[in-house]
Amino acid sequence: MHAIRLHAFGPAENLTYEEVEDPTPGPGQVRIAVRAAGVHLLDTALREGQRGPAPAPATLPTIPGREVAGTVDALGDGTPGHWLGKRVVAHLGFAPGGYAELAVTDADRLHEIPERLDFAQAVAMIGTGRTAMGIVQFAEPGPGDVVLVPAAAGGIGTLLVQYAKNAGATVIGLAGGPEKTARVTANGADLAVDYRAPGWEDRLAAHEGKVTIVYDGVGGDVARTAVGLLAPGGKHVVFGWSAEGIDADSPYLVDGVSVNVLGPEMLRRAGGPNPVRTLELRALDQAAAGHLTPAVHRFPLTDAAKAHRALENRGTTGKVVLEP
Repeated sequence: MHAIRLHAFGPAENLTYEEVEDPTPGPGQVRIAVRAAGVHLLDTALREGQRGPAPAPATLPTIPGREVAGTVDALGDGTPGHWLGKRVVAHLGFAPGGYAELAVTDADRLHEIPERLDFAQAVAMIGTGRTAMGIVQFAEPGPGDVVLVPAAAGGIGTLLVQYAKNAGATVIGLAGGPEKTARVTANGADLAVDYRAPGWEDRLAAHEGKVTIVYDGVGGDVARTAVGLLAPGGKHVVFGWSAEGIDADSPYLVDGVSVNVLGPEMLRRAGGPNPVRTLELRALDQAAAGHLTPAVHRFPLTDAAKAHRALENRGTTGKVVLEP
């Protein structure tokens, strides 16, 4: 098979397209003929040798990638036969191997892909979709809410806009540039604002003191402006800070208003014996019902380095996916 391999930690150019031996599924495992492999920002950090939440840095050489979708083409000993030939999606955990034409994983990690989703969309739903379902647990929108979503054209932002609109809320989406704001409008937002345009804050003046929920993955000046629009009792839900790091002195972290949802509390709220799987199932169910449609930015598998660079430079829209 062909795969992307990393022989030395460092820049995106260290990702190389090579021919390697086909993997063989072990007991209780399946092999997936991969049609889509998810690329996460964490992948770029692991590529550079950072450990992140992983138990240890990757052992080199390695095939990166932790999210795959495709068709089961081989079974290991003891694996239920009904999986053979199924369209499936799976998060591999911290086991590498996703950026490849074939990948192996435990059968208990599999989800059958809903009929209305293609492979790339399915990868998006168990990645960004799972995270979006975790975020809304902290502030469920409903009729009467005014929801503001910075980075509304991104993978998570797209789903949060859709989710809030489906719940009956008024939705304001912020994005950088006219192309991205057009996407936000097409996605259903009541107002789309380009935060790169001069005087963009003025377009939000009418909403001062009326916003009830801010879903914030950006931080920085954009988040400070958003928090300034909150109504009494409004919630600022923080799940990332792409523009600026967060610390105890960040002026937009307001006691009783802001909550950082990254961490074990998200999983505790999800519940069930496997909280990660609980959130994955919720995301896939929302997509299967037609309530959520993920944004996907596709690259050929051969362009894995280009995909990493684009993700690091904020040059993507939606979930980044490699397609063999």
